[in-house]
Amino acid sequence: MVSSAAMRRLMREINTLRTEPPEGIRISVSDEDMLDITGIIAGPVDTPYEGGYFRIKFVFTEEFPAAPPKCRFLTRIFHPNVSSTGEICVNTLKKDWKPTYGIAHILVTVKCLLIYPNPESALDEEAGKLLLENYAAYSKHAKVMTEVHAKTKAPPPEFAIPSKVPPETTASAHSSSATSVHLANSGTAVAPTPAPVPPPLAPPPSTAFSLKSPLVKPASTAPPLQPSNANTPTGITSRPAFAPTSNALQPSHSGNAPAADDRENIAVKDGKKRIGAPANAGEKRKRGLKRL
Repeated sequence: MVSSAAMRRLMREINTLRTEPPEGIRISVSDEDMLDITGIIAGPVDTPYEGGYFRIKFVFTEEFPAAPPKCRFLTRIFHPNVSSTGEICVNTLKKDWKPTYGIAHILVTVKCLLIYPNPESALDEEAGKLLLENYAAYSKHAKVMTEVHAKTKAPPPEFAIPSKVPPETTASAHSSSATSVHLANSGTAVAPTPAPVPPPLAPPPSTAFSLKSPLVKPASTAPPLQPSNANTPTGITSRPAFAPTSNALQPSHSGNAPAADDRENIAVKDGKKRIGAPANAGEKRKRGLKRL
């Protein structure tokens, strides 16, 4: 009798296998004894066991889940790793057992063993020898045994419940698992499966604004400078108001004639200054003579 904790665990797994069974795997549980469990495996496609339904009996001991349950084939089968009494030779039920394994893991492993038999650890020596020497003869013998002992007129009623995973997806997963089981049983090192390479990320959408976008206003163009004098000919720039019109120095006061008190008339010629005669020399002489 298993512990109460192990019993609760088995009840949860039984409920999952009934409602969401893996592809090609079902279970049958007695109404009188919940530990009276029988697994049913549909023969894998493209194997000598295709079309057959193979029943496996589970016997749980007090050591479960620390120790694996005892399993054997109830359906007769011609297989190197299954004895005439139904004993199964697979490492999962021996040295490779882990307490986290359960009913579903065992049934999936046995199904993979039907795809990849291991003649090197054969319990049925005849089947193992025939598999190594003449696969055609081995396949023919296995098909006859399947036809006689495993095929039924209709699938078992347990298979009326649909599988959780589509057949093509599960078949691919089972094929990969079967390869691992075959290599592990033969003692060959199993290389780790490389992680899938994710596809390259698509470039982010451009955030540049279009010239037509309402968020971008076109720069205003300033009108060209126009000359202040409308009479100025085209191409001639008008002279600033503060620029002198000639090189001669202009008096600070307004008027056409210089003041009478000016003694000097300074003119600029070729960059040099020269002192000129008084503007009214004759009048000044007359005024001097009158004073005398």
